[in-house]
Amino acid sequence: MCGRYTLVKPAKEISERFGVEVGSNYQTRFNAAPTQLMPVITAESPEGLSWFHWGLIPAWSKDKAVSLKLINARAETLEEKASFRNALKRRRCLIPADGFYEWKVVGKKSKVPYRITLLHEELFAFAGLWEEYEDEDGQMVHTFTIVTTEANNALQSLHSRMPVILSKQSEKVWLSPDTEPAELTELLKPYSASKTRFYTVSSQVNNASLDTPALIQPAPAADQFGNYTLFG
Repeated sequence: MCGRYTLVKPAKEISERFGVEVGSNYQTRFNAAPTQLMPVITAESPEGLSWFHWGLIPAWSKDKAVSLKLINARAETLEEKASFRNALKRRRCLIPADGFYEWKVVGKKSKVPYRITLLHEELFAFAGLWEEYEDEDGQMVHTFTIVTTEANNALQSLHSRMPVILSKQSEKVWLSPDTEPAELTELLKPYSASKTRFYTVSSQVNNASLDTPALIQPAPAADQFGNYTLFG
């Protein structure tokens, strides 16, 4: 599962890395959380960032609460689930990021938060799906979900799942409307363990309303109650 992530690189780096216009409304995010507006890149508007709400709401659904249940989509069952099947065929997106959080269970009631990044904390893209629907005021609302897969060998010590991180070469393949289903499936694999790293961060990241640079700084392993542990 992926329930929080980060995008803290400056606009210029994002523009250069993905070849997009970033726009003046871009803000760094140290603790992106579900329901919040976050930037994505779609095949329909590949030249710039689009701003969608995190948490997929299928076009046929009128229940906004479902978005909190659909922040992630399991790669193994995308073609089986009505919530994701059409989006997989027609509405795939890239979700720019430079890290994500995961919580390691160390006791019946204790969890230690970690931040996971690539080796040099460089930018990357999650594989995503998006949808749109018309709300009661006639406004079009856009939402997205992050595709997940089995955790790589390194991250399995934290959690059994991880978001799909696309290689630079596979990003265009994921976005292309001409990509065959079998090719898409091949992209949805765990990212190399040798190319990822992780470290403990402050338990303050548990609070979705906090969004400060201090959250991504290394901190002694502490559970959700602020107690220090021996698990690092």
